[in-house]
Amino acid sequence: MAAEIVNPRSDSSTGHEGAEEPFDPAFALHRGGKMAVQATVPVRDKDDLSLAYTPGVAKVCTAIAEQPELVNDYTWKSNVVAVVTDGTAVLGLGDIGPEASLPVMEGKAILFKQFGGVDAVPIALATTDADEIVETVVRLAPSFGGVNLEDISAPRCFEIERKLQERLDIPVFHDDQHGTAVVTLAALRNAAKLTGRTLGELRAVISGAGAAGVAIAKFLLEAGLGDVAVADRKGIVSRDRDDLTPVKRELAELTNKAGLSGSLEAALAGADVFIGVSGGTVPEPAVASMAPNSFVFAMANPNPEVHPDIAHKYAAVVATGRSDYPNQINNVLAFPGIFAGALQVRASRITEGMKIAAAEALANVVGDELSADFVIPSPFDERVAPAVTAAVAAAARAEGVARR
Repeated sequence: MAAEIVNPRSDSSTGHEGAEEPFDPAFALHRGGKMAVQATVPVRDKDDLSLAYTPGVAKVCTAIAEQPELVNDYTWKSNVVAVVTDGTAVLGLGDIGPEASLPVMEGKAILFKQFGGVDAVPIALATTDADEIVETVVRLAPSFGGVNLEDISAPRCFEIERKLQERLDIPVFHDDQHGTAVVTLAALRNAAKLTGRTLGELRAVISGAGAAGVAIAKFLLEAGLGDVAVADRKGIVSRDRDDLTPVKRELAELTNKAGLSGSLEAALAGADVFIGVSGGTVPEPAVASMAPNSFVFAMANPNPEVHPDIAHKYAAVVATGRSDYPNQINNVLAFPGIFAGALQVRASRITEGMKIAAAEALANVVGDELSADFVIPSPFDERVAPAVTAAVAAAARAEGVARR
């Protein structure tokens, strides 16, 4: 039976024995995978076959050989994204390898389709070497209109994205970095608006100096945030530390105008914003020490760094990464529309301006419905993807990276 779920370790096809586990709907949903290839043209008879394949296809191939840009009109390239991972930083599971990452990559692909109308193909690579990943993706690139890097651990993810952006003329976007940053900025803009402040008046503290933490810090500063300090396991990333990686040294130069040092908890005293992308638990007294009308965006899953019940005691706006609380900071609000907009105009890359436009569009969807429990729309709000798509496409044209 298709719905019968047993312990994978006890499946007779594996040669292992053991007790069956109770029915689990997650396994039922995933059996056989979550996606498939579907034809968009019929092949009902020899006439259809001669057009879809030989000899008719040869005319199209010849035309593309003579004018390579026609590949975007006569294949699916202009609307398909490669979702690429090496399985080293999968959700909250860590380095679980390429095979174990595939359910997540399939999930990402179906979110592209459902929320952005973009086709996507999961590609899990059996290497963690940055240069090998870059070379592999460069060789695969002729088949795709864009590349979504996913669940690749820091700091390699920064190098991989940069090198691919340098070598390819299609959008390359590491969603763990930039998708999170876009949605965070949108929520922060609306939280500031709700409390009568501007981004420039806010001082933020970010817990986590990995891919998301670094990207959020840079992006918020680009958007006009007053100041931000980033903390890793050893405390605030500051110029006086001698144990920083090159990425964190650069971060120290860009952030922490206040010159803070020491612990995350110390930095939170008087801070306007807490952004958690690291896990762990922030002590309640540290949350209580934040400025009046503060914002707590505790995005670790499944356990936020600050439990919402604690955060609501002190903060004017509370957001998490969970779907069972208001104000979910969810990347699916950003990446489908960002890629849809970039592909629509055949952009050569995704710029900072395109990302800021996406954040502004996302924030504007909330409109007059703005409240403490609604600073960011739901992923199922049908206004989101069209708004982000249109804003990104317009920004691409304005910045000169659109090719149509």
